[in-house]
Amino acid sequence: MRKTVKANIGKDSMRQVLKGKDKEKNIRTGVKNSLCVTLITFYLMCFIVVAPLSKKAYATTQEEALLGYWVTPEHDGVFKIERCGNSLCGNLVGLRYDGNDVPRGHDGKSECNIRMLTDFHRLSADSTHLNGHVLDPDSGKIYNAQLWSPDRDVLKLRGYVAIPLFGETHTWTRYKGGPIGPECKMP
Repeated sequence: MRKTVKANIGKDSMRQVLKGKDKEKNIRTGVKNSLCVTLITFYLMCFIVVAPLSKKAYATTQEEALLGYWVTPEHDGVFKIERCGNSLCGNLVGLRYDGNDVPRGHDGKSECNIRMLTDFHRLSADSTHLNGHVLDPDSGKIYNAQLWSPDRDVLKLRGYVAIPLFGETHTWTRYKGGPIGPECKMP
């Protein structure tokens, strides 16, 4: 009879020990689960907060890529694109011409430093193109236009009437020439 009692006491003790281990295991599992939930929540919050910021940073970076000096496809003009308030604009700052006679627009005024690109801005945060206007100095007409940069040293300008489908795209490259002289004369 003693053996039976000891065996029963041993079994009961063993059950208690196993129950204790199960509790420890459950506590550890609960802590792990809680930690996983916390980490997942943290990552989701980071994504929710950072994703819109990264789009804005991307948009700003895209606009920053457009700033600076750009030469036209025929290498007869240099434009300086800069910030003008909340948009981008561009002035004709370099011209290729002979002698001292600065090219003039339809109104007889010098084309040197004329603002030809105006009000370029994004229509949406995820847009890669900026929309604005371009002036044709020979006629004085203003056309709708889009600007974008597919590469660090390449700028695309598309002027159009009504919709971009009815337009023409010019590819400009970053100006790397010498200093531009007085009266916007290119070297």
